[in-house]
Amino acid sequence: MVSPVSSKYAIYQSDSEVRAKGIIKENAPMRLRMEAFVKHLQKTICEGIEEVDGKGKFTRSVWERPEFGGEGITCVLSDGAVMEKAGVAVSVIYSELTPEAIRQMREDRGKDIDADGIVPFFVTGISLVMHAKNPNAPTVHLNYRYFEVMNPDGTPKLWWFGGGADLTPVYLYEEDAVHFHKVYKEGCDKFDKDYYPQMKAACDKYFLNVHRGEARGIGGVFFDDFNSKPAEEIFAFVKELGYRFLPSYVPILEKRKNMPFDDEMVRWQQIRRGRYVEFNLLWDRGTKFGLSSPCSRVESILMTLPLTARWEYMHEPEPNSREAELVSVLKHPKDWIAH
Repeated sequence: MVSPVSSKYAIYQSDSEVRAKGIIKENAPMRLRMEAFVKHLQKTICEGIEEVDGKGKFTRSVWERPEFGGEGITCVLSDGAVMEKAGVAVSVIYSELTPEAIRQMREDRGKDIDADGIVPFFVTGISLVMHAKNPNAPTVHLNYRYFEVMNPDGTPKLWWFGGGADLTPVYLYEEDAVHFHKVYKEGCDKFDKDYYPQMKAACDKYFLNVHRGEARGIGGVFFDDFNSKPAEEIFAFVKELGYRFLPSYVPILEKRKNMPFDDEMVRWQQIRRGRYVEFNLLWDRGTKFGLSSPCSRVESILMTLPLTARWEYMHEPEPNSREAELVSVLKHPKDWIAH
């Protein structure tokens, strides 16, 4: 059913007709091909993580946006054998930019968006965060998206890709950091030798808890507003990185999931998760944009948060401890592999 708002855009109707046929061809609009990709990637990742966990299964929720148009698929695994909470969400959204969203895009990202009248947009993407039970196993994040600002008739006015992946350990294992970065560097190098150093630096800059002067984790790759190359080339690049998620994370998870740990390590894990929450709620542009969009699905936006976290007043790790070693790296990001 076409809603009163979305019926203003011929693109919504034509896209729905293409989807109804069940086959997205290579000459289909980029928005539909990106949608098909993120849905397939979601399925692939959920199956891979279920295999590692051995117990937990993802609960799949499908939701719709009848007021504006679009849908989403949110998959969450809670209290598995390995994963405490893992969420993998896909969204397909037709909506209108609010004045707050336009202001954010202008000020934070330098977008030249005309705010007179209705500003329709389309965005599709995949976002995941996985929090393991064992403090030796790191949290991981991934996000890839495609965004269009539309003309009133639904044709693209502006478009760009964004995304990346980053690792957030509780305890630092240098070999894990090297492995994670190496997998993504190899993917970047297939397209452009400059991508990895640029996107590694962008990741260190973006995932920063500015108020604490420390990074959220040990980084990875990150890019946004990417439209400086042909869309087909960027799409191929996004797919390459997307399918590298399981090879980048599963070997680390397999290595760390059964390591011994104690209550003090869990306490530190909870404190680090508190820092993770701080970034997502205070600094993450995706969270801000999602919550400012009309008819936003809050549960899907906040599914990235851990089941439990902890804040201790004036907490500092013991000098020369493993906990202090992690904080030192978070305050002074390092190059894990040669560029």
